[in-house]
Amino acid sequence: MKMDLNAIIEKMETGDQDAALIALQTYNKEKSQCFTFERNDQEERQHLGELVLGYLERELQPSCQLACLETIRILSRDKTCLAPFSSRAAMETLAQHAALLPREGQAAPESPDLERIVEALKCLCNMVLNCEAAQVLGAELQLVVGVTERLKQCREPQWTHEVRFFDLRLIFMLTAIRMDVRMQLQQELRGVSLLAEALDATLGVCWPDTYEVARAGVADGEELPPFSREVTDCAMEILKILFNITYDTNQRQVDEEEAAMYRHLGAILRHCLMSVSDSDDRTEEFHSHTCNLLGNLPLPCLDVLILPKVLPTSIDYMGVNMDAVHMLLELMEKRLDRGKKLKESLLPSLNLLTESSRIHRGTRKFLRMIVLPPLRDVKTRPEVGNKLRNKLVRLMTHIDTDVKHCAAEFLFVLCKESVSRFIKYTGYGNAAGLLAARGLMRGGQNPGHYSEDEDSETEEYKEAKSQINPVTGRVEAEQPNPMEGMTEEQKELEAMKLVNMFDKLSRKSLIQPMKLGPDGTMSKMDPEDFKKLSQQGQITQHDSDSEVE
Repeated sequence: MKMDLNAIIEKMETGDQDAALIALQTYNKEKSQCFTFERNDQEERQHLGELVLGYLERELQPSCQLACLETIRILSRDKTCLAPFSSRAAMETLAQHAALLPREGQAAPESPDLERIVEALKCLCNMVLNCEAAQVLGAELQLVVGVTERLKQCREPQWTHEVRFFDLRLIFMLTAIRMDVRMQLQQELRGVSLLAEALDATLGVCWPDTYEVARAGVADGEELPPFSREVTDCAMEILKILFNITYDTNQRQVDEEEAAMYRHLGAILRHCLMSVSDSDDRTEEFHSHTCNLLGNLPLPCLDVLILPKVLPTSIDYMGVNMDAVHMLLELMEKRLDRGKKLKESLLPSLNLLTESSRIHRGTRKFLRMIVLPPLRDVKTRPEVGNKLRNKLVRLMTHIDTDVKHCAAEFLFVLCKESVSRFIKYTGYGNAAGLLAARGLMRGGQNPGHYSEDEDSETEEYKEAKSQINPVTGRVEAEQPNPMEGMTEEQKELEAMKLVNMFDKLSRKSLIQPMKLGPDGTMSKMDPEDFKKLSQQGQITQHDSDSEVE
C-alpha cells in the first residue's frame, strides 16, 4: 500500500505507536531502494525526521525502534535533509542505539538487539559521510572509544558480521576525515595492535612461528581456500583504517617494541597477499589495500615478506622464500599492462618493490634477475618490446612526473644506483631525467650500502659494446656523414647558420640555452656565458638583426 508523506506524518503526530509503525514500515519499504528524493517535499521529510527522533526518545517496542532507525537511514542519504539528525542530542540518541554510548541509568543488556545496533550504525555512517557537523560531533562523543571497546571482543561469537563491518566502516570514515580521531586511535587506544588482533581473528590465522602465519586447518603446501565475501569485507575495512593511522610510520624511527608490532602486522599482511577472495575483482581490491598498507610499514620490518620457510611449492631463490615478492611483482605488472590510473594503482606496489630492493640484498637480486636479466638483445631500443624491462623503460618518459620518477628509481635501485649500469639497461636518453635530478649526469659510483657482486656481461653485449649508442641504448645502423665532401669554409658556414638560429630563437624566448654544471645539473646560460664561449672561439656573436639564412 502506497502512502504519501503527509499521511505518514499525520499518523506519526497521533502518537499512537502501532499506527506509526505501520506508516513507517510502508514508507521504508517504498523508499528502501530509492536513492533520489523529490525536492518539493524537503520540509515534510525534515519534519518526519524530527518526529522519528522524538519517538526514539520514548520507550518503544523493538519493532517500532527498528522502523524509526530505518527511516532515519533512508532520510540521511539526502544531504538536504540532515538538519534534524545533526544536533548533539540526535547523534547521542543514534550512538546509544548503536550501543556505543551507555544510556544514563541503564545497564548494558545481556542480549543486545543486533538488528537495531546495525541500523543505528548505518545511520551514523550516513551522517559522518554527509554532514560536517556530524563529523565534529562524532569526534566529541568519542565514538571511536565505543567501537574499540567492541573490537576488543573480536573473538566473541555474539557480534555478527554486520555489526563488525559497520563498526569498522564508521571508524574508517572518522579516521579518514578527522586527524584528531586518527591520532587518538593510533596513540591513546593503541589502534595498530588492536586492529592487527582484529585482522588476525577475522582471517582465522594461526602462528607456526613468531613471524610466520598460516591458515588454521590448512597443512603446509596446500592451496589456501578463498576467503568468503564477509571475511574480505571486514578485512579490507581493517586494512583501510590501519592505512589511515600509519600514514607517517615509515618516515620516523621506531623502537624495538614498535618494530616487533609492525613485523607482526607485516606477517599478517604477507598472508593477505598470498590469499584470494571469492572473485578476481575482490581479490585485486584486497591485494591493493594490503599493498598500500605494506608501504606504510617501517622499511626494516619488510623482511617479514621473505622470512617464512621454503616449501616445495615456494619460489626459492638462494634458499629464501620469494613468494610474496613475486606476487607483488605480478600485481605491479598487471596494473602496468592495464594502463589506467597508473599513479593510483601502480605506484604503491612499485614503491614497495623499490624500497624492499634498496634494503634487502636478496630481494634486489631476485627482482633484478627477472626485470633486468643479462643483456643479449643489443639491436633493439630498451623501450621497445613486451618484456617487463621494456614496459618500465617506457614509463621513464611518462607524462606524469611521479610515475616517471618511480619507474626510473626502481630500475636505478636494481642497478645498485650505478650510473653506467643504469645507462646500459635504459639508454642515456631515457636515464637523463633521473640522472639530472640527482646531479649524476657526469656519472657516479655505487653507494656504499650495495654489495660489490659483479655485473656479468653476455658475449653478445661484449661484442657489440663499442658500437652501442649510449643515448638510445642499442647498436645503430651507420649513418652517412652529412658534411662529407664539404670544404672547411662550407662547414663553418653551416655552423654559423646553426648559431644564428639558436641566437634568434633565444632572443624571442622560444628556447632557453642551458649549460651543464660541474655537479651534473642544468642551469640557464646568461650573457657572460656567451661572452666566454665567444672568447674561446666556440661561437661568434651576431647583431640582433641578423636573419636566419
